[in-house]
Amino acid sequence: MIDLYTWGTPNGRKVSVMLEEVGATYKAFPIDINKDDQFKPEFLKISPNNKIPAIVDHDGPGGTFSLFESGAILMYLGERFGRFYPKAARARAETNKWLMFQMGGVGPMLGQAHHFRKFAKVQIPYAIDRYTNEAARLYRVLDQRLGESEYLAGPDYTIADIATYPWIWRHEFQGQRLEDHPNVQRWFQANAARPAVERGFKVP
Repeated sequence: MIDLYTWGTPNGRKVSVMLEEVGATYKAFPIDINKDDQFKPEFLKISPNNKIPAIVDHDGPGGTFSLFESGAILMYLGERFGRFYPKAARARAETNKWLMFQMGGVGPMLGQAHHFRKFAKVQIPYAIDRYTNEAARLYRVLDQRLGESEYLAGPDYTIADIATYPWIWRHEFQGQRLEDHPNVQRWFQANAARPAVERGFKVP
């Protein structure tokens, strides 16, 4: 049994989608970040950086095992269930590359676009322009890649796609239109059509 501590954010949805994709037995515990649940002592024991998602695997290596950071969780689950994380060295390196692109670029920059465009209490034109333009640049990188490859890491669906899709799902928050990036749009529709993705997006 895996316990998932999560909320309805792009990072949270990565892990619920992965758990649905691999058919894991899990229980979801909502961490309402709007009510500061992430700062409660019991959650900080699992995720000391006070961020969702986090998991506790009761059948983990050496017994009960907790893990935070969404990318690390996806890699762990890919190893644990032997799915969506290639074993071959080159394919795994490609998957890691695009996963890190999401972790280091897509997530942080699109997250800033979300904040300054939609949630900031004070509208700052410089910040809005900066992160909207950076979002557009990242979409162009994705579009170029997806013009060469069916999925981000190659011909097969991997944790790199699972990590990236929830961020692109909120393209309107970032001032982006999928029709301006036709390869991203094709990939987006393929991800959206997966039943596990639909189920994962309903968690918590």
